[in-house]
Amino acid sequence: MQDTPTKLDRSSSCPLWEQLEEILRSQIDNGHWQPGEAILSENILSKNYELSRMTVRSVITRLVHEGLLYRVPGKGTFVAEPKIETTPLPYSGIRDQLEKKGYEITTKVTRNEIVTVTERVAKKLNVSSNSKALLIERVRYIKNKPLSLHRSYLKLDPEPNIEDSRLEQEQLCTILKDSFSIIPTRVEETLEMVYCSEKHSKRLDVPKSYPLLYLQDINYMGQKVVEYSEVYFKGEQVRLYFEYEGNLKN
Repeated sequence: MQDTPTKLDRSSSCPLWEQLEEILRSQIDNGHWQPGEAILSENILSKNYELSRMTVRSVITRLVHEGLLYRVPGKGTFVAEPKIETTPLPYSGIRDQLEKKGYEITTKVTRNEIVTVTERVAKKLNVSSNSKALLIERVRYIKNKPLSLHRSYLKLDPEPNIEDSRLEQEQLCTILKDSFSIIPTRVEETLEMVYCSEKHSKRLDVPKSYPLLYLQDINYMGQKVVEYSEVYFKGEQVRLYFEYEGNLKN
């Protein structure tokens, strides 16, 4: 593979800002700067590459928006931690995936109780309004920093009694399979970007309106909904990986 140039080619048809972006991206990828390390200042980059500070700033801003860099006011621009790649929940639980990648995961249960579901959740569970369901909420941590908030609503008869200590040691999907013979036969899943609410900001230790990846799953056994789950990921830390097999249409 040809190495990425470290100088701008002013005779190229490729815009100079795009060349600079590729140079910086390559230096981040190949470890020229380590996570948490400051990159060169906008002023130095501007002088080194003979570009305006406005151009340099726009390139850095693009990389910040992608989650490759982050700014600290008064200190500079730093390399972000690499994103954690996971597959969607129906294929393998988040905790299991991350532990296989060598991450030390801790889980804190924040709610484990029977609740009266809202009208929105009732529709997801396909039950009448004011129905009861077991709500299990937990926060996943990596290196003692919140990564994701998980909320699961279970509509089972009888309602399962699962101790917090077990939920903090095992994945919920494993508990449901091993102890209650709950194995979903169909999953409906949606993924979108949302802004963090004030309530969730405290759980995830981020400001209100912070961008999050919001994953929703509805799990069925036959025609019956057995679980509705919501997961809020800190978007700058996670990349979801999808793989498809079979006869794919263009």
